[in-house]
Amino acid sequence: MHHTPPTGLSPRLPSPLQRIDDDRFTRHGVRLLLKRDDLIHPDLPGNKYRKLILNLRAAADAGHGTLLTFGGAYSNHLRATAAAGRLLGLATVGVVRGDELARRPLNPSLTRCVADGMRLHFVDRSTYREKAEPETLAAIRRETGTEDAYVIPEGGSNALAVQGCTALGEELCEHTDVAAVACGTGGTLAGLAAGLGPDRQALGIPVLKGGFLGDDIRALQRETFGEPTANWRLDERFHCGGYARTPPKLLAFAEDFEHRHGPETGLSVEHLYVAKLLYALTVLSEEGAFRPGTRLTAVITGTREAPAQSSTSR
Repeated sequence: MHHTPPTGLSPRLPSPLQRIDDDRFTRHGVRLLLKRDDLIHPDLPGNKYRKLILNLRAAADAGHGTLLTFGGAYSNHLRATAAAGRLLGLATVGVVRGDELARRPLNPSLTRCVADGMRLHFVDRSTYREKAEPETLAAIRRETGTEDAYVIPEGGSNALAVQGCTALGEELCEHTDVAAVACGTGGTLAGLAAGLGPDRQALGIPVLKGGFLGDDIRALQRETFGEPTANWRLDERFHCGGYARTPPKLLAFAEDFEHRHGPETGLSVEHLYVAKLLYALTVLSEEGAFRPGTRLTAVITGTREAPAQSSTSR
């Protein structure tokens, strides 16, 4: 079920589904498809639109004029929230992990956030780890003057985000046997699996190391649906050392995949999430992880970073 977007957002839904001819899959009898969620919205691509849409509606319904959220220095979620604020006329404040970043030039992701009107507040890493604790959150609200703001958690993953991502599974359930997505905070996988239904499988490829994500996904599904679904699993082998770690082997794979399929699909392989997902599926196919005849869908949740622009030039 698609949710009515707030005025100012014009998403492309359902997102396109593209068949890919790649011998690394076809020789094992696997049909690879790309679910092009990166094409949903130019400023809120992929899972960011799906995770934000119900949160934005809730903020509007409650009369909040400011969004307060959290992320790291390369957070796609911060960028999407900043863009949503610009498009909808909402103030945005982003709490950024790492107080040392306040003394450095902004990277392209944070530069884009500022260009879209987001006010950045840098905190040390120990404070950031405790950001969900009531006392810590209250202190951050006081420091940023956001006592009345609508709070969206890191990565946008809460029950409303999970509900928003069920539409992804519903769009795919008649067209796939296994749907795979790269995972940061787990909200997309939690909703995807529920939307697919019990007869389809969801596969998550975590981009962070640590082994904590399974518990987080079960907690999100329990909060949203009452109990976890049984139709998903994680493969934790493909984080490449952790978030934002992109070793030369991964970059070479991404360049090769884009060379093979970019001309026909227009795909630009994003490195932090999508490259790890596609690399994982290629390895799993070679390992025989998918039965012959499997329709395997890779959810493309974002596009490669473009140079920062001012909000008035877009």
